[in-house]
Amino acid sequence: MGPSAIRYAGLERRIEELGRVCADWGNVPTPVAEAEAEGDEELRFLEQIKATCAKVATLVRRAGEEGYVPLVLGGDHSVALGTLAGLRQDGPGGVLWVDAHGDLNTPETSLTGNVHGMVLAAALGLGGSAFEHKAWTLPAVDPARVALVGVRSLDDAERTVLRDLGAAVYTMSDLDRLGVEPVMREALAHVKGPGFVHVSLDMDVVDPADAPGVGTPVRGGLTYREAHLARELVAESGLAGSVEVVEVNPILDRENETARLAVELVASALGASIL
Repeated sequence: MGPSAIRYAGLERRIEELGRVCADWGNVPTPVAEAEAEGDEELRFLEQIKATCAKVATLVRRAGEEGYVPLVLGGDHSVALGTLAGLRQDGPGGVLWVDAHGDLNTPETSLTGNVHGMVLAAALGLGGSAFEHKAWTLPAVDPARVALVGVRSLDDAERTVLRDLGAAVYTMSDLDRLGVEPVMREALAHVKGPGFVHVSLDMDVVDPADAPGVGTPVRGGLTYREAHLARELVAESGLAGSVEVVEVNPILDRENETARLAVELVASALGASIL
């Protein structure tokens, strides 16, 4: 329902207002969770998620080949495995992960078995053999080119991974102390390099006061204005070759407020400006 809510909020019209061509390739078919066996409790619905991500990877790869900027909508963050796998053609690339969470758990450390909490670890090749698939090669991301921005909810195991990884990590405390602009400029400099640069935005990075329609809200996030500035700096850098917006849950939203904000933030990342 997340992608449909974002479309309903006027995504295509807003993209076209920026002078771009918008080609909507529709939703990637997914099984209905309630009608599926969840499988291993440490990796709930993993086989179904991998099958879906394989389709996402194919479409992302095709979008790049046809000269489009791939824009992936979610849903929960597990879709990012497909996005990053599809981008990885000439080797691992860089990713700017804008999220309240680290998504760096593994099957051994996850407290929930939810794949969306392991997806960045999986893309880095840290998730183990369970995440292997014929549709992709892991790692899809260079660990030296990972930057996390807006983090404020980490498990102990994720902290350990981050200490060993060498990623650039900017918590909300860092953003408060340093400001959005210096943090974003540093983060973008950290992820630049050969191959792809992908920007993955989880809407729960925004404070629940402005983005209530997310599955895992955490108080103390980016304000409306900070979120826009962050995306404007992405556009100004010219580095992002692909964009992802995830965790829009219309069941939890207020009058599609989070989906409307998602549309606005996509537009900012694609170059929308006041003047």
